[in-house]
Amino acid sequence: MSTVTRPKTEAVATAPATLRGPARVLLRVHRKALWAGAALLVLGIGIVVALRVWMASAKELCADGDITPCGGSVYQPSYARTSTEVFLGDGGTVLLLLAGLIGVFVAGPLIARELESGTFRLAWAQSVSPAHWLAARLAVPAALAVVGLTVLIAVYRWGLWALRGYPYSQLPRWYDSGVFPGTGPALLGFALLAVAVGALCAVLVRRTLLSMSLTGLVLGTVALGLGMRRYELWPHVLRQGEGPLTLSGGDWHLDSGMLTASGRKLYWPDCFGTDMAGSAEACMRARGGVLHFTEVHPASHYWPLQLVETGILLALAALAVFAAFRVLRRLHG
Repeated sequence: MSTVTRPKTEAVATAPATLRGPARVLLRVHRKALWAGAALLVLGIGIVVALRVWMASAKELCADGDITPCGGSVYQPSYARTSTEVFLGDGGTVLLLLAGLIGVFVAGPLIARELESGTFRLAWAQSVSPAHWLAARLAVPAALAVVGLTVLIAVYRWGLWALRGYPYSQLPRWYDSGVFPGTGPALLGFALLAVAVGALCAVLVRRTLLSMSLTGLVLGTVALGLGMRRYELWPHVLRQGEGPLTLSGGDWHLDSGMLTASGRKLYWPDCFGTDMAGSAEACMRARGGVLHFTEVHPASHYWPLQLVETGILLALAALAVFAAFRVLRRLHG
């Protein structure tokens, strides 16, 4: 009888040393959700590929995408191209929502449901420590989210690239709120934050629906806050000149106005609605304006903004993970 039980004792003793066992169990239990995630991945790739094929096969009489006779005075793009511009213009928002859903899933079915129903005791009774149990529920969705979203980022950028080069194009700009979050590593940082926040809300609340709702609220607040203050994450460029300044194609215009001799900034809204006769520039000069200025983020600021935002998200994710383990240790040792 003792020879039969000894191998089991050895297996149990080695279980806490690795996350492989808990990870396999997690994938098996939630295989339906895994298949659903794979289906969303394939659907996202298929939509972008379909839009590119549709745009490439649209009836166009000129190489530049004009469906009117070449050389004519009227330029009219194909419906396929304008539709593709509209759809891809919100692709970043869709990817951000998808990353948020991962966090909501972690908060609800992955952690809070087990804490609420008490099924976590089965794993802990088999020599899987609470820390290993939680670590598996953080590592597995985090790894799958990073891999899947990296593929979607690459496909989305490939779709946007096809829109370049057309005249009069309404190409989504790199800084648009519907584009920026889905084209760089900031999306991966948000996905990791979503997983961490989901775990923290789950161990704090221990109720499925309430944990999911709280996670969605926190992630929505973070996404909205970053979207509104993103322009402050990196110093802008100040351009100045004697006359009105023109913007290049990739400039993200923030504000403009005139500088006084002392360097004080006067913004154009300061002269809107005044009773001064003449143009707004006359109003500015009457207030001491001598040079035009404009504040912009040039296209070269794309990567600094992405990396700074990614760093902020990763720092918040690390804090949330630390807090989740501390709460779990305080409650369960």
